[in-house]
Amino acid sequence: MVREIVFDTETTGFDADKGDRLVEIGAVELINHIPTGKVYHQYINPQREVPEDAFKVHGLSYDFLKQFPTFDQIVDEWLDFVGEDGILVAHNAKFDITFCNFEQKALNKREFSWDKVIDTLEIARNMFPGTRVNLDALCKRFNIDNSNRTKHGALLDAELLAEVYLQLIGGQEPSMMFDEKKKTVQTQTIVEFGSTDGKIREARHFPLSEEEVNLHNEFLQNKIKNAIWLAEENTDSE
Repeated sequence: MVREIVFDTETTGFDADKGDRLVEIGAVELINHIPTGKVYHQYINPQREVPEDAFKVHGLSYDFLKQFPTFDQIVDEWLDFVGEDGILVAHNAKFDITFCNFEQKALNKREFSWDKVIDTLEIARNMFPGTRVNLDALCKRFNIDNSNRTKHGALLDAELLAEVYLQLIGGQEPSMMFDEKKKTVQTQTIVEFGSTDGKIREARHFPLSEEEVNLHNEFLQNKIKNAIWLAEENTDSE
């Protein structure tokens, strides 16, 4: 079983060493690349003001965030959600992992191991060199609806990233879709060989001649011994 945690964070800035802090974590769980419906989402009180530049990105002000728990109050439930076996998937993972590890280390909590991290940004850069590979661009490339993404939001971005990730690693089955409306089983229509217009043809009939029927019956009676279907017929007649 492969358990992956696709996640995203929002922060007060770009540098934890200079006092920037986490303000939001959003994550979704995949088991064997299939969404389980289990998610984690938490706003965090950074205990400091949110700079204007950061506010423009995610729209989270300190007046809003100060009502929520501080990181030390939620760190255990966050680590429990990830679990010891969780593989972390993030876009520009160095940023998100560095912030998490900085805050976790400060509280003497376990840090995430880099050998259990998948960076979708690196995957996308290798697959599509020379093109834009931010989350919006990848959603557009894979026809993933991101119309609700007016600002960065950790949980929404994690959900979108999970869909992008599944496309990056080879596409997803219908059961992997996040939108309940999309959870439909796709069936294939069998068309007649040689048809180029895709239209379904009525089944053709091939009637047997009397001679063919007699030869068939003779073969069944004389060539096949102890036929299962003959035994069933005898049982039914008793």
